[in-house]
Amino acid sequence: MAPATTYASAGVDVEAGDLAIELMRDAVKATHNDSVIGGFGGFAGLYDVSRLLTYSQPMLATSTDGVGTKVAIAQALDKHDTIGFDLVGMVVDDIVVVGAEPLFMTDYIACGKVVPERIADIVRGIAGGCEAAGTALVGGETAEHPGLLGVDEYDVAGAATGVVEASALLGPERVREGDVVIAMASSGIHSNGYSLVRRVINDAGWSLDREVTDLGRTLGEELLEPTRIYTADCLDLMRHLNGVKSTGSSGSTGTSGNASGIATASGEPALHGFSHVTGGGLAANLARVLPEGLMATVDRGTWSLPAVFELIGQLGRVPLEDLERTLNLGVGMVAVVDAAAADEAVARLTSRGLTSWVAGTVGRITEEAAAAGSDFMQGAKGVDGGAVLLTAAYASA
Repeated sequence: MAPATTYASAGVDVEAGDLAIELMRDAVKATHNDSVIGGFGGFAGLYDVSRLLTYSQPMLATSTDGVGTKVAIAQALDKHDTIGFDLVGMVVDDIVVVGAEPLFMTDYIACGKVVPERIADIVRGIAGGCEAAGTALVGGETAEHPGLLGVDEYDVAGAATGVVEASALLGPERVREGDVVIAMASSGIHSNGYSLVRRVINDAGWSLDREVTDLGRTLGEELLEPTRIYTADCLDLMRHLNGVKSTGSSGSTGTSGNASGIATASGEPALHGFSHVTGGGLAANLARVLPEGLMATVDRGTWSLPAVFELIGQLGRVPLEDLERTLNLGVGMVAVVDAAAADEAVARLTSRGLTSWVAGTVGRITEEAAAAGSDFMQGAKGVDGGAVLLTAAYASA
């Protein structure tokens, strides 16, 4: 007689899942604030949004994402405590682009086998990212998929919800001719383009434990550098430049006019938009937040390529055009501001420890620019918006 079939014999270990939950409990609870209802372990995460009653016209913003094939690097190195931080950055920094404060987040981990310590490490990373963003981690799910994923394989995804006052909403409709483009430095590759990066590394026969002098550490350590999370810096900049009032732990309820912001000739708020530089690179993502007819001219000479991007380009003989349309090349977030506020924006970001600089200006699209070939980008990612022209060469390191 064949032995009885159980869930465990089918490859799912319920007890291991329970242990993983216990190991992650404290990290998750550390992200909770007074708005989180019901604590830890419920069927659904509950969040008290009573403070939205103070808004005139609250608008909810939502985003979902993963970290792509960067998980393959974490799995190869058996180091899993940073990949969750990447996940948070990819999600919440899409929300802050419209001026919204991310309120809460949930996560999903699919794996071939639940190894409690590994799952707890991933979730601790997610919790750390949520703390950095001022976002509550209110729920999640870990699913064991034996036979579909290998015992050491997993993937992660997350979703977050935020809120912004309608009058404080940022976007293309605010951007004006004469605005200035402020670049914010990335911490490295972040979480896009790893299919290209891994292909280059594999073709070159380089191991992840290889010490790379130009990087000052091993290749694997560089590739696992966590994504920088810009949410808190962007919200602070919006409050500072636009006079946006704050409520709750880090939120914003609307504009108070420019009385507490930066004065502009038009009397309008000084910060007009953000662009999160993810898949597609700087030009494709910046074009999405510009209105039709306008073009951002970005001077490559205002920054030098970080060593890791130089390495990938040279090692794989990757064309510059391909690098620019795949990787962030040192710029992870962009702000578009009134020219009168440009110096103040850079100073504010710098005071918070975030390297930033004036990288370009916004003007009308010209025939000459449109004929610039691969240096010109318009209508990226399905958005019939503005355009971006990349000029000059990158500065020498």
